[in-house]
Amino acid sequence: MADVAQPVGILKQIGLIAGLRWRMLHNNLRRKQSRLDLLGLIIVGLLAGAFVTVFCIALFASARNFVSSGRPTWLSLFFWAIFLWWQLFPIIVAGFGVSFEFRGLLRFPLSFGAFYILGLAYGLADFTGLAAVCWTISIILGAAAADLALLPALLLVAVLFILFNVALERLLGSWMERLLARRRTRELFFAGFILLMVSLQLLGPLLNRYGNSAEPWLVRALPYFAYFPASLAGRSAGAASAGNYGEFAIAAAGIGCYAVFFSGLLWLRFAAQYRGEELSETPATEKAIRNKAREESGVDALALLSPQVAAVVRKEIRYLLRNGFAALLLFLPPILVFALITQATLFRFSGAKNGVSPELFFPGLVAYIILILMAPAYNSFAYENTGVQTYFTAPLQFRNVFLGKNFVQVALVATELTLCIAAFCYRVGWPSAPIFTATLAAIIFTLVGQLSIANWSSLSFPRRLAFGQVHGQRQSGMAVLVAFGAQILLFGISSVVLGLGRWTGDRWLPAKAFALLAAAAVAGYVASLDALTSYAEKKKEKLIEALCR
Repeated sequence: MADVAQPVGILKQIGLIAGLRWRMLHNNLRRKQSRLDLLGLIIVGLLAGAFVTVFCIALFASARNFVSSGRPTWLSLFFWAIFLWWQLFPIIVAGFGVSFEFRGLLRFPLSFGAFYILGLAYGLADFTGLAAVCWTISIILGAAAADLALLPALLLVAVLFILFNVALERLLGSWMERLLARRRTRELFFAGFILLMVSLQLLGPLLNRYGNSAEPWLVRALPYFAYFPASLAGRSAGAASAGNYGEFAIAAAGIGCYAVFFSGLLWLRFAAQYRGEELSETPATEKAIRNKAREESGVDALALLSPQVAAVVRKEIRYLLRNGFAALLLFLPPILVFALITQATLFRFSGAKNGVSPELFFPGLVAYIILILMAPAYNSFAYENTGVQTYFTAPLQFRNVFLGKNFVQVALVATELTLCIAAFCYRVGWPSAPIFTATLAAIIFTLVGQLSIANWSSLSFPRRLAFGQVHGQRQSGMAVLVAFGAQILLFGISSVVLGLGRWTGDRWLPAKAFALLAAAAVAGYVASLDALTSYAEKKKEKLIEALCR
Protein backbone atom coordinates (compact mmCIF):
# COMPACT_ATOMS: atom_id res chain seq x y z
CA MET A 1 0.00 0.00 0.00
CA ALA A 2 2.94 2.34 0.61
CA ASP A 3 3.87 2.06 -3.08
CA VAL A 4 0.33 2.85 -4.19
CA ALA A 5 -0.26 5.87 -1.95
CA GLN A 6 0.96 9.16 -3.34
CA PRO A 7 3.23 11.33 -1.16
CA VAL A 8 1.53 14.19 0.62
CA GLY A 9 3.24 17.58 0.88
CA ILE A 10 4.05 19.34 4.14
CA LEU A 11 1.32 21.96 3.70
CA LYS A 12 -1.21 19.23 2.95
CA GLN A 13 -0.19 17.33 6.09
CA ILE A 14 -0.51 20.48 8.22
CA GLY A 15 -3.91 21.16 6.68
CA LEU A 16 -5.07 17.62 7.47
CA ILE A 17 -3.96 17.91 11.10
CA ALA A 18 -5.65 21.31 11.42
CA GLY A 19 -8.85 19.87 9.94
CA LEU A 20 -8.68 16.92 12.31
CA ARG A 21 -8.24 19.21 15.31
CA TRP A 22 -11.21 21.31 14.18
CA ARG A 23 -13.36 18.19 13.70
CA MET A 24 -12.41 16.97 17.19
CA LEU A 25 -13.35 20.34 18.68
CA HIS A 26 -16.63 20.37 16.77
CA ASN A 27 -17.53 16.87 17.94
CA ASN A 28 -16.59 17.61 21.54
CA LEU A 29 -18.97 20.58 21.55
CA ARG A 30 -21.85 18.14 21.34
CA ARG A 31 -21.25 17.42 25.01
CA LYS A 32 -22.64 19.90 27.50
CA GLN A 33 -19.49 19.69 29.60
CA SER A 34 -17.33 20.76 26.64
CA ARG A 35 -19.66 23.64 25.79
CA LEU A 36 -19.45 24.95 29.35
CA ASP A 37 -15.69 24.55 29.28
CA LEU A 38 -15.52 26.54 26.04
CA LEU A 39 -17.76 29.23 27.53
CA GLY A 40 -15.47 29.53 30.53
CA LEU A 41 -12.42 29.77 28.28
CA ILE A 42 -14.07 32.49 26.22
CA ILE A 43 -14.83 34.58 29.31
CA VAL A 44 -11.34 34.06 30.76
CA GLY A 45 -9.93 34.82 27.31
CA LEU A 46 -11.82 38.12 27.23
CA LEU A 47 -10.32 39.08 30.58
CA ALA A 48 -6.86 38.08 29.36
CA GLY A 49 -7.50 40.01 26.15
CA ALA A 50 -8.28 43.13 28.16
CA PHE A 51 -4.99 42.68 30.03
CA VAL A 52 -3.05 42.35 26.77
CA THR A 53 -4.89 45.29 25.18
CA VAL A 54 -3.96 47.65 28.02
CA PHE A 55 -0.27 46.86 27.54
CA CYS A 56 -0.63 47.10 23.75
CA ILE A 57 -1.89 50.67 24.09
CA ALA A 58 0.88 51.56 26.53
CA LEU A 59 3.59 50.04 24.32
CA PHE A 60 2.19 51.75 21.20
CA ALA A 61 2.24 55.18 22.87
CA SER A 62 5.68 54.65 24.40
CA ALA A 63 7.25 53.39 21.16
CA ARG A 64 5.86 56.36 19.23
CA ASN A 65 7.21 58.71 21.90
CA PHE A 66 10.68 57.14 21.82
CA VAL A 67 10.97 57.35 18.03
CA SER A 68 9.49 60.84 17.71
CA SER A 69 11.84 62.15 20.42
CA GLY A 70 14.90 60.67 18.72
CA ARG A 71 15.45 57.76 21.11
CA PRO A 72 14.63 54.66 19.00
CA THR A 73 17.34 52.57 20.69
CA TRP A 74 15.27 52.74 23.90
CA LEU A 75 12.96 50.21 22.27
CA SER A 76 15.46 47.65 23.57
CA LEU A 77 13.79 47.97 26.98
CA PHE A 78 10.51 46.74 25.52
CA PHE A 79 12.18 43.89 23.64
CA TRP A 80 13.94 42.81 26.84
CA ALA A 81 10.63 42.85 28.70
CA ILE A 82 8.98 40.72 25.98
CA PHE A 83 11.92 38.30 25.99
CA LEU A 84 11.74 37.81 29.77
CA TRP A 85 7.96 37.43 29.64
CA TRP A 86 8.13 34.85 26.83
CA GLN A 87 10.78 32.68 28.49
CA LEU A 88 9.94 32.96 32.21
CA PHE A 89 6.15 33.19 32.36
CA PRO A 90 5.52 29.68 30.86
CA ILE A 91 7.74 28.18 33.57
CA ILE A 92 5.95 30.02 36.38
CA VAL A 93 2.49 29.04 35.15
CA ALA A 94 3.40 25.70 33.65
CA GLY A 95 -0.01 24.20 34.42
CA PHE A 96 -1.90 26.62 32.21
CA GLY A 97 -0.35 25.86 28.85
CA VAL A 98 -1.80 24.41 25.71
CA SER A 99 -3.97 21.41 26.57
CA PHE A 100 -2.99 19.39 23.47
CA GLU A 101 -0.32 16.74 24.06
CA PHE A 102 2.35 17.60 21.48
CA ARG A 103 3.82 14.09 21.26
CA GLY A 104 0.34 12.91 20.30
CA LEU A 105 1.17 14.11 16.77
CA LEU A 106 3.43 11.08 16.43
CA ARG A 107 0.32 8.94 16.08
CA PHE A 108 -0.13 10.38 12.59
CA PRO A 109 2.10 9.58 9.57
CA LEU A 110 3.69 13.02 9.50
CA SER A 111 6.96 13.87 7.86
CA PHE A 112 9.58 15.39 10.14
CA GLY A 113 9.26 18.78 8.42
CA ALA A 114 5.55 18.94 9.18
CA PHE A 115 6.21 17.74 12.74
CA TYR A 116 8.76 20.54 13.25
CA ILE A 117 6.51 23.27 11.83
CA LEU A 118 3.59 22.13 13.96
CA GLY A 119 5.88 22.15 17.01
CA LEU A 120 6.77 25.79 16.35
CA ALA A 121 3.13 26.65 15.71
CA TYR A 122 2.08 25.25 19.07
CA GLY A 123 4.66 27.54 20.65
CA LEU A 124 2.55 30.46 19.41
CA ALA A 125 -0.77 28.90 20.40
CA ASP A 126 -0.66 29.62 24.12
CA PHE A 127 -1.46 32.83 25.95
CA THR A 128 2.19 33.76 26.51
CA GLY A 129 3.13 33.58 22.84
CA LEU A 130 0.01 35.35 21.59
CA ALA A 131 0.46 38.17 24.11
CA ALA A 132 4.13 38.59 23.20
CA VAL A 133 3.32 38.74 19.47
CA CYS A 134 0.59 41.34 20.07
CA TRP A 135 2.97 43.47 22.12
CA THR A 136 5.68 43.20 19.46
CA ILE A 137 3.23 44.32 16.78
CA SER A 138 2.17 47.24 18.99
CA ILE A 139 5.80 48.37 19.27
CA ILE A 140 6.22 48.21 15.50
CA LEU A 141 3.00 50.14 14.86
CA GLY A 142 3.93 52.76 17.44
CA ALA A 143 7.36 53.27 15.87
CA ALA A 144 5.84 53.34 12.38
CA ALA A 145 3.29 55.95 13.52
CA ALA A 146 6.20 58.26 14.35
CA ASP A 147 8.31 57.37 11.30
CA LEU A 148 6.66 55.31 8.56
CA ALA A 149 10.00 54.66 6.85
CA LEU A 150 10.96 52.37 9.76
CA LEU A 151 8.13 49.92 9.07
CA PRO A 152 9.93 47.51 6.62
CA ALA A 153 13.05 47.33 8.77
CA LEU A 154 11.14 46.78 12.00
CA LEU A 155 8.97 44.11 10.38
CA LEU A 156 12.09 42.12 9.48
CA VAL A 157 13.49 42.55 13.00
CA ALA A 158 10.15 41.53 14.55
CA VAL A 159 9.93 38.34 12.47
CA LEU A 160 13.45 37.31 13.45
CA PHE A 161 12.88 38.23 17.09
CA ILE A 162 9.64 36.22 17.24
CA LEU A 163 11.28 33.21 15.56
CA PHE A 164 14.14 33.34 18.07
CA ASN A 165 11.81 33.52 21.06
CA VAL A 166 9.44 30.78 19.97
CA ALA A 167 12.35 28.44 19.16
CA LEU A 168 14.02 29.14 22.52
CA GLU A 169 10.75 28.73 24.46
CA ARG A 170 9.95 25.42 22.79
CA LEU A 171 13.53 24.24 23.33
CA LEU A 172 13.53 25.16 27.03
CA GLY A 173 10.12 23.57 27.52
CA SER A 174 11.20 20.35 25.82
CA TRP A 175 14.44 20.15 27.79
CA MET A 176 12.65 20.84 31.05
CA GLU A 177 10.07 18.18 30.30
CA ARG A 178 12.91 15.72 29.73
CA LEU A 179 14.68 16.72 32.94
CA LEU A 180 11.52 16.56 35.01
CA ALA A 181 10.49 13.17 33.63
CA ARG A 182 12.16 11.54 36.63
CA ARG A 183 11.27 12.15 40.21
CA ARG A 184 14.85 12.77 41.38
CA THR A 185 15.38 15.63 38.92
CA ARG A 186 11.99 17.07 39.87
CA GLU A 187 13.04 17.11 43.50
CA LEU A 188 16.36 18.79 42.64
CA PHE A 189 14.55 21.40 40.58
CA PHE A 190 12.09 21.94 43.40
CA ALA A 191 14.88 22.38 45.98
CA GLY A 192 16.78 24.77 43.71
CA PHE A 193 13.70 26.87 43.08
CA ILE A 194 12.96 27.16 46.79
CA LEU A 195 16.60 28.09 47.47
CA LEU A 196 16.41 30.77 44.78
CA MET A 197 13.20 32.24 46.20
CA VAL A 198 14.68 32.34 49.68
CA SER A 199 17.86 33.95 48.35
CA LEU A 200 15.82 36.72 46.74
CA GLN A 201 14.92 37.94 50.21
CA LEU A 202 18.56 38.92 50.67
CA LEU A 203 18.58 40.98 47.49
CA GLY A 204 17.10 44.09 49.13
CA PRO A 205 19.51 44.24 52.10
CA LEU A 206 22.47 43.51 49.81
CA LEU A 207 21.51 46.33 47.46
CA ASN A 208 21.06 48.72 50.37
CA ARG A 209 24.50 47.87 51.75
CA TYR A 210 26.57 47.25 48.63
CA GLY A 211 24.53 49.09 46.00
CA ASN A 212 26.92 52.01 45.63
CA SER A 213 30.01 49.84 45.42
CA ALA A 214 28.34 47.45 42.94
CA GLU A 215 27.25 50.24 40.59
CA PRO A 216 30.60 50.45 38.73
CA TRP A 217 30.50 46.70 38.12
CA LEU A 218 27.00 46.95 36.72
CA VAL A 219 27.99 49.82 34.43
CA ARG A 220 30.98 47.79 33.26
CA ALA A 221 28.76 44.76 32.54
CA LEU A 222 26.07 46.66 30.58
CA PRO A 223 28.02 46.72 27.27
CA TYR A 224 28.02 42.91 27.21
CA PHE A 225 24.21 42.89 27.07
CA ALA A 226 24.40 44.75 23.76
CA TYR A 227 25.09 41.47 21.96
CA PHE A 228 21.83 39.80 23.01
CA PRO A 229 18.82 39.70 20.64
CA ALA A 230 16.71 42.21 22.59
CA SER A 231 19.50 44.80 22.56
CA LEU A 232 20.24 44.06 18.90
CA ALA A 233 16.58 44.71 18.07
CA GLY A 234 16.74 48.16 19.67
CA ARG A 235 20.07 48.90 17.99
CA SER A 236 18.65 47.93 14.60
CA ALA A 237 15.76 50.34 15.12
CA GLY A 238 18.20 53.14 15.94
CA ALA A 239 20.38 52.33 12.91
CA ALA A 240 17.37 52.28 10.57
CA SER A 241 16.17 55.59 11.99
CA ALA A 242 19.58 57.17 11.39
CA GLY A 243 19.82 55.73 7.87
CA ASN A 244 22.82 53.58 8.76
CA TYR A 245 21.75 50.46 6.89
CA GLY A 246 25.11 48.74 7.27
CA GLU A 247 24.80 48.72 11.06
CA PHE A 248 21.15 47.70 10.69
CA ALA A 249 22.14 44.72 8.52
CA ILE A 250 24.73 43.62 11.12
CA ALA A 251 22.21 43.87 13.99
CA ALA A 252 19.49 42.05 12.04
CA ALA A 253 21.98 39.37 11.00
CA GLY A 254 22.90 38.92 14.67
CA ILE A 255 19.26 38.28 15.59
CA GLY A 256 18.99 35.93 12.63
CA CYS A 257 22.03 33.96 13.83
CA TYR A 258 20.44 33.53 17.24
CA ALA A 259 17.20 32.37 15.59
CA VAL A 260 19.02 29.89 13.34
CA PHE A 261 21.16 28.54 16.20
CA PHE A 262 18.28 27.84 18.56
CA SER A 263 16.10 26.59 15.71
CA GLY A 264 18.85 24.10 14.92
CA LEU A 265 19.00 22.92 18.53
CA LEU A 266 15.22 22.61 18.50
CA TRP A 267 15.48 20.61 15.27
CA LEU A 268 17.80 18.12 17.02
CA ARG A 269 15.50 17.96 20.06
CA PHE A 270 12.41 17.33 17.95
CA ALA A 271 14.32 14.75 15.94
CA ALA A 272 14.84 12.73 19.13
CA GLN A 273 11.11 12.91 19.86
CA TYR A 274 10.26 12.04 16.27
CA ARG A 275 12.40 8.90 16.51
CA GLY A 276 10.25 7.73 19.43
CA GLU A 277 11.96 9.04 22.54
CA GLU A 278 10.01 7.85 25.56
CA LEU A 279 10.08 9.85 28.77
CA SER A 280 9.40 7.62 31.74
CA GLU A 281 9.76 7.90 35.47
CA THR A 282 10.16 4.14 35.94
CA PRO A 283 13.84 3.13 36.20
CA ALA A 284 15.19 -0.08 34.75
CA THR A 285 14.89 -3.05 37.03
CA GLU A 286 18.30 -4.00 38.37
CA LYS A 287 17.43 -6.46 41.10
CA ALA A 288 14.43 -7.91 42.77
CA ILE A 289 12.93 -5.64 45.37
CA ARG A 290 11.44 -7.28 48.40
CA ASN A 291 8.24 -5.79 49.67
CA LYS A 292 8.86 -4.93 53.29
CA ALA A 293 5.80 -4.13 55.31
CA ARG A 294 6.37 -1.24 57.66
CA GLU A 295 5.24 -1.56 61.21
CA GLU A 296 2.47 0.85 62.06
CA SER A 297 3.09 3.19 64.96
CA GLY A 298 0.96 2.69 68.01
CA VAL A 299 -0.07 6.37 68.02
CA ASP A 300 -2.48 7.46 65.30
CA ALA A 301 -2.48 11.21 64.71
CA LEU A 302 -5.84 10.93 62.92
CA ALA A 303 -7.57 8.85 65.58
CA LEU A 304 -10.18 11.54 66.19
CA LEU A 305 -11.39 11.28 62.58
CA SER A 306 -13.57 8.51 61.23
CA PRO A 307 -11.66 5.70 59.44
CA GLN A 308 -13.03 6.75 56.04
CA VAL A 309 -12.07 10.41 56.45
CA ALA A 310 -8.66 9.47 57.88
CA ALA A 311 -7.96 7.23 54.86
CA VAL A 312 -8.75 10.09 52.46
CA VAL A 313 -6.54 12.45 54.49
CA ARG A 314 -3.59 10.04 54.29
CA LYS A 315 -4.06 9.61 50.54
CA GLU A 316 -4.18 13.39 49.98
CA ILE A 317 -0.97 13.90 51.96
CA ARG A 318 0.82 11.20 49.96
CA TYR A 319 -0.41 12.69 46.69
CA LEU A 320 0.87 16.09 47.80
CA LEU A 321 4.31 14.73 48.70
CA ARG A 322 4.47 12.94 45.35
CA ASN A 323 3.55 16.00 43.27
CA GLY A 324 6.46 18.41 43.46
CA PHE A 325 4.79 21.23 41.51
CA ALA A 326 1.72 21.24 43.74
CA ALA A 327 3.98 21.35 46.80
CA LEU A 328 5.93 24.18 45.19
CA LEU A 329 2.80 26.34 45.11
CA LEU A 330 2.45 25.89 48.86
CA PHE A 331 5.87 27.44 49.48
CA LEU A 332 5.43 30.47 47.22
CA PRO A 333 2.91 32.48 49.30
CA PRO A 334 4.84 32.43 52.60
CA ILE A 335 8.14 33.07 50.81
CA LEU A 336 6.73 36.13 49.08
CA VAL A 337 5.06 37.29 52.28
CA PHE A 338 8.28 36.89 54.24
CA ALA A 339 10.09 38.83 51.53
CA LEU A 340 7.62 41.69 51.98
CA ILE A 341 7.56 41.88 55.73
CA THR A 342 11.34 41.57 56.09
CA GLN A 343 11.73 44.79 54.12
CA ALA A 344 10.75 46.89 57.11
CA THR A 345 11.94 50.03 55.37
CA LEU A 346 9.10 49.73 52.88
CA PHE A 347 6.44 50.07 55.58
CA ARG A 348 6.49 53.10 57.83
CA PHE A 349 3.80 52.53 60.36
CA SER A 350 4.43 55.15 63.01
CA GLY A 351 2.74 58.29 61.75
CA ALA A 352 4.33 58.47 58.31
CA LYS A 353 2.08 60.01 55.71
CA ASN A 354 3.31 57.82 52.86
CA GLY A 355 3.51 54.63 54.87
CA VAL A 356 1.37 51.54 54.57
CA SER A 357 -1.00 51.10 57.48
CA PRO A 358 -0.93 47.68 59.19
CA GLU A 359 -4.72 47.97 59.45
CA LEU A 360 -4.84 47.57 55.66
CA PHE A 361 -1.75 45.46 55.07
CA PHE A 362 -2.70 42.70 57.51
CA PRO A 363 -6.09 41.83 55.91
CA GLY A 364 -4.53 42.15 52.46
CA LEU A 365 -1.77 39.70 53.39
CA VAL A 366 -4.32 37.15 54.62
CA ALA A 367 -6.48 37.59 51.51
CA TYR A 368 -3.47 37.03 49.24
CA ILE A 369 -2.58 33.72 50.91
CA ILE A 370 -6.15 32.43 50.72
CA LEU A 371 -6.42 33.55 47.09
CA ILE A 372 -3.36 31.52 46.05
CA LEU A 373 -3.87 28.42 48.17
CA MET A 374 -7.57 27.89 47.48
CA ALA A 375 -7.23 27.73 43.69
CA PRO A 376 -6.50 23.94 43.50
CA ALA A 377 -9.61 23.15 45.59
CA TYR A 378 -11.85 23.95 42.61
CA ASN A 379 -10.52 20.84 40.81
CA SER A 380 -9.75 18.61 43.78
CA PHE A 381 -10.06 15.34 41.81
CA ALA A 382 -7.44 16.39 39.23
CA TYR A 383 -4.85 13.77 40.22
CA GLU A 384 -7.20 10.89 41.03
CA ASN A 385 -7.27 9.50 37.47
CA THR A 386 -8.62 5.93 37.51
CA GLY A 387 -8.51 5.92 41.31
CA VAL A 388 -11.72 7.97 41.39
CA GLN A 389 -13.65 4.74 40.75
CA THR A 390 -12.61 3.55 44.22
CA TYR A 391 -14.77 6.23 45.81
CA PHE A 392 -17.87 4.70 44.23
CA THR A 393 -16.99 1.09 45.10
CA ALA A 394 -15.60 1.52 48.63
CA PRO A 395 -18.01 1.42 51.61
CA LEU A 396 -18.07 5.18 52.25
CA GLN A 397 -20.26 8.14 51.47
CA PHE A 398 -19.00 10.90 49.24
CA ARG A 399 -19.35 13.39 52.08
CA ASN A 400 -16.42 11.59 53.75
CA VAL A 401 -14.35 12.17 50.62
CA PHE A 402 -15.06 15.88 50.73
CA LEU A 403 -14.43 16.02 54.46
CA GLY A 404 -11.02 14.41 54.00
CA LYS A 405 -10.00 16.61 51.09
CA ASN A 406 -11.28 19.77 52.78
CA PHE A 407 -9.55 18.83 56.03
CA VAL A 408 -6.17 18.72 54.28
CA GLN A 409 -6.90 21.96 52.41
CA VAL A 410 -7.91 23.79 55.59
CA ALA A 411 -4.92 22.40 57.49
CA LEU A 412 -2.52 23.66 54.81
CA VAL A 413 -4.09 27.11 54.67
CA ALA A 414 -4.23 27.35 58.47
CA THR A 415 -0.56 26.34 58.81
CA GLU A 416 0.65 28.90 56.30
CA LEU A 417 -1.59 31.61 57.71
CA THR A 418 -0.26 30.92 61.19
CA LEU A 419 3.35 31.19 60.03
CA CYS A 420 2.72 34.38 58.07
CA ILE A 421 0.69 36.02 60.83
CA ALA A 422 3.35 35.16 63.40
CA ALA A 423 6.07 36.61 61.15
CA PHE A 424 3.97 39.72 60.55
CA CYS A 425 3.34 40.31 64.24
CA TYR A 426 6.99 39.71 65.11
CA ARG A 427 8.42 41.94 62.39
CA VAL A 428 5.77 44.64 62.05
CA GLY A 429 3.67 44.43 65.19
CA TRP A 430 0.18 43.44 66.18
CA PRO A 431 -2.72 45.12 64.41
CA SER A 432 -5.50 46.58 66.51
CA ALA A 433 -7.75 44.13 68.34
CA PRO A 434 -10.87 44.94 66.21
CA ILE A 435 -9.01 44.40 62.91
CA PHE A 436 -7.27 41.26 64.16
CA THR A 437 -10.54 39.72 65.36
CA ALA A 438 -12.40 40.74 62.21
CA THR A 439 -9.64 39.24 60.03
CA LEU A 440 -9.77 35.90 61.87
CA ALA A 441 -13.57 35.76 61.44
CA ALA A 442 -13.17 36.76 57.77
CA ILE A 443 -10.76 33.84 57.28
CA ILE A 444 -13.43 31.39 58.40
CA PHE A 445 -16.04 33.08 56.22
CA THR A 446 -13.99 33.16 53.01
CA LEU A 447 -12.36 29.76 53.54
CA VAL A 448 -15.49 27.77 54.43
CA GLY A 449 -17.58 29.72 51.94
CA GLN A 450 -15.25 28.74 49.12
CA LEU A 451 -15.14 25.07 50.12
CA SER A 452 -18.82 24.49 49.34
CA ILE A 453 -18.46 26.13 45.93
CA ALA A 454 -15.15 24.36 45.24
CA ASN A 455 -16.65 20.94 46.01
CA TRP A 456 -19.49 21.58 43.57
CA SER A 457 -17.02 22.81 40.93
CA SER A 458 -14.84 19.70 41.36
CA LEU A 459 -17.83 17.49 40.55
CA SER A 460 -19.25 19.65 37.78
CA PHE A 461 -16.07 20.57 35.87
CA PRO A 462 -13.39 17.92 36.51
CA ARG A 463 -10.18 17.98 34.51
CA ARG A 464 -7.43 15.38 34.64
CA LEU A 465 -3.88 16.56 35.42
CA ALA A 466 -0.60 14.63 35.59
CA PHE A 467 2.05 14.61 38.28
CA GLY A 468 5.12 16.71 37.51
CA GLN A 469 4.19 17.54 33.91
CA VAL A 470 5.27 20.98 32.68
CA HIS A 471 3.37 21.51 29.43
CA GLY A 472 0.12 20.16 28.12
CA GLN A 473 -2.01 20.80 31.22
CA ARG A 474 -4.88 23.22 31.69
CA GLN A 475 -7.62 23.60 34.23
CA SER A 476 -11.22 23.51 33.05
CA GLY A 477 -12.32 26.89 31.75
CA MET A 478 -15.52 26.84 33.82
CA ALA A 479 -13.60 25.78 36.95
CA VAL A 480 -11.28 28.76 36.54
CA LEU A 481 -14.24 31.05 35.96
CA VAL A 482 -16.09 29.71 39.01
CA ALA A 483 -12.95 30.15 41.14
CA PHE A 484 -12.50 33.75 40.00
CA GLY A 485 -16.18 34.53 40.49
CA ALA A 486 -16.34 33.01 43.98
CA GLN A 487 -13.17 34.73 45.15
CA ILE A 488 -14.20 38.09 43.73
CA LEU A 489 -17.63 37.78 45.38
CA LEU A 490 -16.37 36.73 48.82
CA PHE A 491 -13.46 39.16 48.89
CA GLY A 492 -15.79 41.90 47.66
CA ILE A 493 -18.16 41.21 50.52
CA SER A 494 -15.24 41.28 52.97
CA SER A 495 -14.01 44.60 51.58
CA VAL A 496 -17.49 46.12 51.96
CA VAL A 497 -17.76 44.90 55.54
CA LEU A 498 -14.35 46.35 56.42
CA GLY A 499 -15.33 49.59 54.72
CA LEU A 500 -18.52 49.80 56.78
CA GLY A 501 -16.44 49.80 59.95
CA ARG A 502 -14.53 52.87 58.78
CA TRP A 503 -17.64 54.60 57.42
CA THR A 504 -19.77 54.14 60.56
CA GLY A 505 -16.91 54.69 62.99
CA ASP A 506 -17.73 51.47 64.83
CA ARG A 507 -14.42 49.58 64.84
CA TRP A 508 -15.99 46.36 66.15
CA LEU A 509 -18.76 46.27 63.52
CA PRO A 510 -16.68 44.24 60.98
CA ALA A 511 -15.86 41.63 63.64
CA LYS A 512 -19.54 41.22 64.53
CA ALA A 513 -20.60 41.06 60.87
CA PHE A 514 -17.90 38.52 59.98
CA ALA A 515 -18.87 36.36 62.97
CA LEU A 516 -22.42 36.12 61.62
CA LEU A 517 -21.18 35.49 58.07
CA ALA A 518 -18.78 32.81 59.30
CA ALA A 519 -21.56 31.03 61.20
CA ALA A 520 -23.75 31.14 58.08
CA ALA A 521 -20.88 29.80 55.93
CA VAL A 522 -20.25 26.88 58.31
CA ALA A 523 -23.97 26.03 58.42
CA GLY A 524 -24.14 26.17 54.63
CA TYR A 525 -21.10 23.93 54.29
CA VAL A 526 -22.54 21.29 56.63
CA ALA A 527 -25.85 21.36 54.79
CA SER A 528 -24.13 21.06 51.41
CA LEU A 529 -22.38 17.77 52.21
CA ASP A 530 -25.48 15.60 51.88
CA ALA A 531 -26.61 17.47 48.77
CA LEU A 532 -23.17 17.01 47.18
CA THR A 533 -23.24 13.30 48.03
CA SER A 534 -26.43 12.91 46.00
CA TYR A 535 -25.02 15.15 43.28
CA ALA A 536 -21.88 12.97 43.07
CA GLU A 537 -24.04 9.94 42.23
CA LYS A 538 -25.64 11.87 39.38
CA LYS A 539 -22.27 13.06 38.05
CA LYS A 540 -20.58 9.68 38.54
CA GLU A 541 -20.34 8.70 34.89
CA LYS A 542 -19.13 12.10 33.71
CA LEU A 543 -16.60 12.29 36.55
CA ILE A 544 -15.17 8.86 35.71
CA GLU A 545 -15.16 9.65 32.00
CA ALA A 546 -13.27 12.93 32.49
CA LEU A 547 -10.62 11.45 34.79
CA CYS A 548 -10.12 7.98 33.33
CA ARG A 549 -9.88 8.62 29.60
